[in-house]
Amino acid sequence: MSENHASATPRFTGTDHYVATEPLKQAVNAALILQRPLLVKGEPGTGKTLLAEEVARALGRPLHQWHIKSTSKAQHGLYEYDAVSRLRDSQLGDERVHDIANYIIQGVLWQAFESPEPCVVLIDEIDKADIEFPNDLLRELDRMEFHVHETRQTIRARHRPLILITSNNEKDLPDAFLRRCFFHYIEFPDRDTLTAIVAVHFPDLRSDILGAALDAFFRLREVPGLKKRPSTSEFLDWLRLLLAESISREALAAQQDIPPLAGALLKNEQDLKLLQRLALMAQRGSR
Repeated sequence: MSENHASATPRFTGTDHYVATEPLKQAVNAALILQRPLLVKGEPGTGKTLLAEEVARALGRPLHQWHIKSTSKAQHGLYEYDAVSRLRDSQLGDERVHDIANYIIQGVLWQAFESPEPCVVLIDEIDKADIEFPNDLLRELDRMEFHVHETRQTIRARHRPLILITSNNEKDLPDAFLRRCFFHYIEFPDRDTLTAIVAVHFPDLRSDILGAALDAFFRLREVPGLKKRPSTSEFLDWLRLLLAESISREALAAQQDIPPLAGALLKNEQDLKLLQRLALMAQRGSR
């Protein structure tokens, strides 16, 4: 594979459906130029997974998604050998057993490497897997190839894919892996950025309702001691409920402690009890 010149490298400029900050656009384009994986960290609900979908759409590339679980192994992204099916077929006298290739299941990276056009690969929530998971992919992501021992094939990428890797910062990633990535941390959106995000999803929302909702939302995020601060995606869900229930600006402004329909924003009983205690203390202090 020949190296692309920077002048020929496509650029990500955002989409109508995703509000990307200038630093985030620069990070995506840096990964394209350097031909390195883009590691994106940030609070849950800040649009890390959606970024891969929108980058693929903006660049006109197919998207291959690998959503990591605690049981995921690096090998799963390359291929799996289904020995159980082969044993069963041998017991049934199936002719397929004579060709081991019939029992090789292609993983996401194999599919991406054999894509006839440049593509985007999402490795989502890599920090859910075992700590050795990232190191086990170093060679494959560096060389853009891997060997299939059962069939003695070497699978090489036809085109170097843009690889986006997301992490919720649940565990540290190995230094050797980090050295091979371009890194970007998605800061939680400020009021102006969040207003722009809302405009994409609710273009007709009245400014007074939005203003009151933003006040309540940011006031809630600033409460000290919250176990889980509400995210962007939860704010959008909350707005949808406010509109569906026709909650007025006055009702939002009147609820200074626990916002209406708080179940969209608060996800555990500890945080709810914390707000209830703070509200009770405020009531006693005002007497």
